[in-house]
Amino acid sequence: MSRHSQDPGAPDAPYLSFWRERHLCTLTTPRPDGSPHVVPVGVTYDPATRTARVIANKSSTKVANVLAAGTEGARVAVCQVAGRRWATLEGRAFVRTEPEPVAEAVRRYTERYERTPAPNPDRVVIEIRLTRAMGHG
Repeated sequence: MSRHSQDPGAPDAPYLSFWRERHLCTLTTPRPDGSPHVVPVGVTYDPATRTARVIANKSSTKVANVLAAGTEGARVAVCQVAGRRWATLEGRAFVRTEPEPVAEAVRRYTERYERTPAPNPDRVVIEIRLTRAMGHG
């Protein structure tokens, strides 16, 4: 393992603290041709459930890329950087449209980013079941 590896279910305190700070992140999803699609997003991280969440519009390219991967989910990564600190979470992404998971994602986003997103009837959540974490918080 790399010396920057983290357990996505039990990261060290500096790593977790870094994920609780307000930072713009990136989400990398695979396009149908296999090339990476990288976009800025807000991400929330729940180590207790090994889940990262990204709220999105159902018509976005990132959502289409995840859906195109099928029932096994898309292999994705989210990342944030601030100076010498960095953190990446990897896993399988799935699109959730049910009201409860979307509301939970909005609640977590509001908590981390200290602002409530505008209502959006087309909002979905990309849930990432984490398999790997790395970085230096």
